[in-house]
Amino acid sequence: MTHPLSRLPLPALLALTLLSACARRPQAGTPVASTAVSTPVAPVAPDVPARPATPPPPVEFSSSQWYLKDPQLDNVPGASVTRSYAELLKGKTPTPVVVAVIDSGIDTAHVDLKPILWRNTKEIAGNGLDDDKNGYIDDVYGWNFLGGADGRNIDAETLESTRIIARFDPIFKGKTRKQVKPTQLADFDLYERAKKSNEARRKEVAGQMPQIEQMDEMARNFEELAAALKQDLGTDRLDTATLRRARPSDPRLAQVTRQLDNNLRSMNFGDVDVLIGEMKNGAKYVRTLLNYQLNPSFNPRADIVKDNPDDVSQRFYGNADVHGPDPLHGTHVSGIIAAVRDNNLGVQGVAGPLVRIMAVRAVPDGDERDKDIANAIRYAVDNGAQIINMSFGKEFSTQRKMVEEAYKYAASKNVLLVHAAGNEDDDLGVAPHYPSAFYLDGKPVPHLLTVGASGPSNDASLVGDFSNYSRKAVDVFAPGVQIFNTLPGSKYGNESGTSMAAPVTAGVAATLKSYFPTLTAADLKRIIRESAQVYHTKVSVPGTQKTADFSTLSSTGGIVNLYEAIKLAQKSVQ
Repeated sequence: MTHPLSRLPLPALLALTLLSACARRPQAGTPVASTAVSTPVAPVAPDVPARPATPPPPVEFSSSQWYLKDPQLDNVPGASVTRSYAELLKGKTPTPVVVAVIDSGIDTAHVDLKPILWRNTKEIAGNGLDDDKNGYIDDVYGWNFLGGADGRNIDAETLESTRIIARFDPIFKGKTRKQVKPTQLADFDLYERAKKSNEARRKEVAGQMPQIEQMDEMARNFEELAAALKQDLGTDRLDTATLRRARPSDPRLAQVTRQLDNNLRSMNFGDVDVLIGEMKNGAKYVRTLLNYQLNPSFNPRADIVKDNPDDVSQRFYGNADVHGPDPLHGTHVSGIIAAVRDNNLGVQGVAGPLVRIMAVRAVPDGDERDKDIANAIRYAVDNGAQIINMSFGKEFSTQRKMVEEAYKYAASKNVLLVHAAGNEDDDLGVAPHYPSAFYLDGKPVPHLLTVGASGPSNDASLVGDFSNYSRKAVDVFAPGVQIFNTLPGSKYGNESGTSMAAPVTAGVAATLKSYFPTLTAADLKRIIRESAQVYHTKVSVPGTQKTADFSTLSSTGGIVNLYEAIKLAQKSVQ
């Protein structure tokens, strides 16, 4: 995929918002990492150093994690998690469940995640041996299919469309369809679609470059102002609470203080440093697109992983570094599923207390490779995962058959797959994205749930304005807008995307499996679908000027609801 799913390729929206200082948060799904707070760092895993953190302000679960609330009790379209534990699960005994997170990496030192990480007890960390003989050396927390044997890791990658162009340019460049052999027509048509997609992205990026230059300059100016204000106030953090009560000794900084406070609050950023970081990330994202994702000459795979990407029989490559260069996305996803619920720190995961997270790194800053995804699924299944969260996706799939074979392997082992629908505001019935909810023969994948993103208000914005949707290809919606959870460095913050909706659903599935262990993958899918709370709210259809009944945007018409799912599960196991 072009990026983790919570980060849509729309940095221009962020740039325009910041440059105009308009009083609104950027569109959900744009690069967001807001409202970050730190918590004291617990002892850390030996392979991942902790980042220094300051003591946090108190975090209100009820206000920061709206998606745990109940539609009836709280009048919020959440997943009814808190109510479920208080009323239906109290006093009941859970059983262990393993959820694999195929993602960008996980901060294994995070204070709210470290206790719930899956550990391969048959492997001795750091001895350079494959102790359990599963083909993967030192895979204590999981495996990284984006690494090399020398310990290096892929960060940025090309888009699948870019790889298609690089592959077929020597064959088709400059040719028309009439000049191509009949046996090559399918490849030629794929090549033409890839070129069209890339050209559209390049045009978009070219139009953003003036804004990016301005944003870079603004970030530098903000840093200078922030440094002066911090020195004046004698603080190292400029959050909204500090700015609201600040009384600078320099009168020239008083107006700056008020303006910063107003801007942070209106755009839902936690502090000035997060805002500055987001500005820099927006600029970085566009440059990454140009220099790497859209560059056919860029090929980190050959230098780092050194496998043959076209050889789908290769399974044993990579390394044990499940942290990776940027574990933000995977860390956030993991916390949503199972962050420790009873430690009075930061956040509560949907699932607990015996649910464990297996880290499988296969999603770079660019499009994931089908080979890696297929191998990641097989690794997760072979090592005991009962549920797999897949918060990724892309426009093209060149090894789709290999992924579908991995799907079928997961089905043979009774493993549920939960996949994010995507953030392109597309109707998946018209514009397919991959991995697909259907096999090549058109049949639905019976053990896969595809999840769209919903918001915190039961009004026209109930559906996330970035979310993909489909009456046939999307099963359910789940909370995915401004989801507050774990970030690297034992921090917390908001992210938006179907990437967040999928782990909410995976957390619901894990909870059901933990308390009702006899449920099969098919049972879990059926129960989650049948218990989804149907809404008939008139909503804005993503990517259009139209409105529609929310219930028409997925096959169930509903939002996942743990409370109702538990009641249905109780009936199913009687």
